[in-house]
Amino acid sequence: MAAAEKTAAWEKQVQRNPHPDFKTVEASRPAFPAATTFRYTQTPDPNWTFGGGANATLTPEDRARGHVVIDPHAPGRPAAFNYKLLISAVVPRPIAFLSTRSADGATTNLAPFSYFQMIGHDPPLFVVGFATPAGAAPGAAKDSLRNLRESGECVINVVSEGFVEAANATSVNAPYGASEWDLSGLTPAYDCETVRCARVREAVFAVEGKLESLREFESRASPGRVATTMAVIEGTRFWAREDAVNQEHNMIDPKVLRPISRLGGITYGRVTEGLELPRPDFEKDVGGAEGMDKLTKQQQQQQQQPN
Repeated sequence: MAAAEKTAAWEKQVQRNPHPDFKTVEASRPAFPAATTFRYTQTPDPNWTFGGGANATLTPEDRARGHVVIDPHAPGRPAAFNYKLLISAVVPRPIAFLSTRSADGATTNLAPFSYFQMIGHDPPLFVVGFATPAGAAPGAAKDSLRNLRESGECVINVVSEGFVEAANATSVNAPYGASEWDLSGLTPAYDCETVRCARVREAVFAVEGKLESLREFESRASPGRVATTMAVIEGTRFWAREDAVNQEHNMIDPKVLRPISRLGGITYGRVTEGLELPRPDFEKDVGGAEGMDKLTKQQQQQQQQPN
């Protein structure tokens, strides 16, 4: 079975898109409010104090609800169920819009990955997870992973509102060698200093990266098959648009970045509001060991009281 057919079979099993006719559903929704700007709000409970627990947005009805336990490897449970559950629950997730290039420079690839996060700053380290769908041929790898493994380098671009459609277009199941750059219409900028692949010119923030390590994980549903590959990437250069970064070059303005995140299914999220919460100091704000002991006793007394 061809790679495109295997991807189609996987998508049919996952049922990521719940709409038989997405364009009709989209047409019924309000237009994208492009004029919306990032703003700060108060926290849900500005008067919250230590030991206060959940705020009022968690209602008594919500507190009383029970939970169901789910065994990810229960008999008869497809691995695709875990995928669909997790991408809807572990949200929002940042997107690694990954630009790669084959070792010989003949082919380039551009694709979004939402199994992505930074794991350190000295040195700057990032992790990207590559999932191999069930039914893929042994040794098969996503184009981006293939290029990354062979060349040892990439550019991680942050997806913003200004090119979300173009970024999504690059998730197409095109065959190896087909350039997603052409499908997206985005501009490759070949001015990177430490890698040969291009950064996305339209991206407000991008990171040149060198492959630090790869680790493969075996499937639990199909023992013997590599289901996940984790790539650890070291950032070697940062690219920040001049109007987005401060004078010290140590902060990106969310009003300019306007990042897009992945939610469940085919849903993306935008960031239009933020709230600020200073990190507390144990001595100043808690009262040190004496204050901690007082809070612990208060919690124990509350737990002993009947509901």
